[in-house]
Amino acid sequence: MRDLKKKAALSILLMVSLGHLLNDMFQAVIPAIYPMIKESLGLSFMQIGAITLTNQITSSLLQPMVGYFSDKHPRPYGLVVGMCFTLIGLLLLSMAESFPLVLLSVAFVGVGSSVLHPESSKVARLASGGAKGMAQSIFQIGGNVGRAFGPIAVALIVVPHGQGSIRWFALLAVVAIWVLARICSWYKKQIELYGRSKSKFDVENESHLSRHQIVVALLVLLVLMFSKDFYTANIQSYLTFYMIDKFGLSVTASQYVLFAFLVSTAIGLLIGGELGDRYGRKYVIWVSILGSSPFALLLPYCDLTWTIILVILVGMVMSSAMSAILVYGTELLPGNVGMISGAFFGLSFGLGGIGSAIFGWLADITSIQYVFQLTAFLPLLGIVTYLLPNIKEKN
Repeated sequence: MRDLKKKAALSILLMVSLGHLLNDMFQAVIPAIYPMIKESLGLSFMQIGAITLTNQITSSLLQPMVGYFSDKHPRPYGLVVGMCFTLIGLLLLSMAESFPLVLLSVAFVGVGSSVLHPESSKVARLASGGAKGMAQSIFQIGGNVGRAFGPIAVALIVVPHGQGSIRWFALLAVVAIWVLARICSWYKKQIELYGRSKSKFDVENESHLSRHQIVVALLVLLVLMFSKDFYTANIQSYLTFYMIDKFGLSVTASQYVLFAFLVSTAIGLLIGGELGDRYGRKYVIWVSILGSSPFALLLPYCDLTWTIILVILVGMVMSSAMSAILVYGTELLPGNVGMISGAFFGLSFGLGGIGSAIFGWLADITSIQYVFQLTAFLPLLGIVTYLLPNIKEKN
């Protein structure tokens, strides 16, 4: 019976990871089509940044509110409703012929993510069996793989067949709705058994930190998120332009480099979750943020081969922090998984959107290569990890 329960929990983790994969693949379609719509609609780099900002701010503003509300009043089938917003956004994007309509389309997609991330994170927590870092990594790795396949799907489908072919992704959105509906049935049963969306792991492990220590820890996590997400936003939004500008790669070839970066982030995320459960979140955060700085600092000054290698290394090392940061945050405030998850995912998207807009403006007035040289210093902010208190928990 115990093995059966473990198998059931693992199947839920795999399904929630698949739902995350599909959702974030749709999200990744947006930056992947930037070179195409920049040319077809005559957009500036600042307008490209505004598209990212609209998409990510939409989800970042809503996610903490969705998470807080679902902690108090869980709505399992909200996952399905959220994916329906994404479906509408994809259909609108496939026929958007103006900058305002593109903004509206990506806003719908952002609303979809604002529901999926906090709710799915709670489902992963419920199915974790206590291995919270690994459960979060399995959930998040789906998103990273989805973001990795987004550019490839665009290169294979959208680039040769045009913007209208984005509507084919809507069929996958229907598949995502079906997967999420199955998860919601399990989620609803858990709420009926345990009340709300809590598991015993949400309330058994108290951090025993003072209010001052918790506030300081949250501020440190904010700085770390700023460092990680600003740097990652630059890579995700402008790596293709950088490779085209500096090395003369084609749009398709540059998408494959972005794919390599995103795959490396998925691998790093899985490693970070396992190491966080085994050795502690703080140590993983140390190595992840600060440890990626040598690679980031070297990257803007290398040839094509070493640039690709360093892009992969930066992605792998830096991404290992996300599950550790998220679980560390939930351990600071036990029992508020939805709110913390929503706040952290929302913060990540919001910082990424702001960073993308700023770097787009900066690229317009300087150059894309200068932006990469400037952002290389961001991982050095990982030094503030020293200020995080150690949290000991019962297993």
